[in-house]
Amino acid sequence: MGNDAQQGPDRGIEIRPITHEELADWDRAIALGFMRPHVAPATEWRELLYEPGRMLGAFDRGGPATGGRARCVATFRSFDTELTVPGGAQLPVDAVTAVTVNATHRRRGLLSGMMRHDLTAARERGAAAAILIAAEHNIYGRFGFGPAVPLAGWRVDVLRSGGVRAGLPVHEGHRIDFATLEEFRKHGPELHERWRPTQPGAIGRPEAWWRLRAGEIDLPGFDWKQGFTAFHRTADGTLTGMINYTVDDKWDGAYPDCPLTVRDFLALDRETANALWTFAFSVDWVRHVVAPYLGPGDRLPLLLADPRGAKPHEESADFTWLRLLDLPAAFAARRYEAPGRLVLDVTDRAGWTAGRWVLEAAPDGTGRITPTDDPADLALDVSRLGSLYLGGGSAAVLADAALLTELTPGAAVRADTLLRTARAPWNPDGF
Repeated sequence: MGNDAQQGPDRGIEIRPITHEELADWDRAIALGFMRPHVAPATEWRELLYEPGRMLGAFDRGGPATGGRARCVATFRSFDTELTVPGGAQLPVDAVTAVTVNATHRRRGLLSGMMRHDLTAARERGAAAAILIAAEHNIYGRFGFGPAVPLAGWRVDVLRSGGVRAGLPVHEGHRIDFATLEEFRKHGPELHERWRPTQPGAIGRPEAWWRLRAGEIDLPGFDWKQGFTAFHRTADGTLTGMINYTVDDKWDGAYPDCPLTVRDFLALDRETANALWTFAFSVDWVRHVVAPYLGPGDRLPLLLADPRGAKPHEESADFTWLRLLDLPAAFAARRYEAPGRLVLDVTDRAGWTAGRWVLEAAPDGTGRITPTDDPADLALDVSRLGSLYLGGGSAAVLADAALLTELTPGAAVRADTLLRTARAPWNPDGF
């Protein structure tokens, strides 16, 4: 075995980065792990994403049963991105994805081995945290991840809601125009780069993200219709917003009953958001506006003539999970809306963030966390600290649920005052 390889818990299983020549075997293992063996090989997509050292596999040498050929039975991929934190700074993070273990090799410690390999390397690269989208709630807490950015959305009955209220503030002289795929591909990335520093929890969209949604890449199993993309521009031609949506052709006899599903919504300011929502609710034949990928703090219901016409989308749930790897770097990067001081006793199975820390925020919004011997106010696992880090969680709620321990009376409320933000974290992008 090379320096980057490790023996799996089962004799004969090796966990290591894959080579370029093993992409096809790795792709097959992903299809089996996600129980989609009918999907055609994603050759073009895997080639585009391949990065030496960042695609891991667990290989079962098998012995005589497989003719001595090692077979990939578990997969893991990570890539570098940036996470917007309160205040607008971009925190370097390790994004974990493509995590699978074949059904024939579960409960053998393969996920633990791959996760340990990746997070150790991420810390060495200087990543302050790791993020992932959890398919199941009970898997990743033991690795120090906690739910940090929920996914929330709305399903709006256009007739019951009365649509968007008249007279909402908009940019004078603004215009909304449909964009071609070429225009989407050309101007979308720049708009997103201007938008994401304004939204805590947002992450970068790599080049492959835009190419896939512009139809430049074929990814078997990726169900993506072109839909409609509209750009919002101010009177001077500045691009300030974008909406992408589909409309299903559904009728109730002779009456239109079409749902409009919003798949992407970016607005740099409130006026742009108002104009784009007004546009969405004005589309002919649309009976329901469905927006599953909005943040928990989205104002859409309050823009309606009757907010009761909006119901929470059924897929609202935890979404992006966060694992803190470097507490001083992470807490120095974000900003704080109130000054304060709190001593945290942090447990961490990996040992990377374990210890007693004092978190201090100054009146100017800056803050820092440093080791201390002072008595602790709160005792919590690093996974719970990850849930609080972006400002979307509540220490008081976690304390009530016995998910952290309040050692000083009132410390959980003080933690919420110190860490919570007026703008809830939101990440609309799976990865």
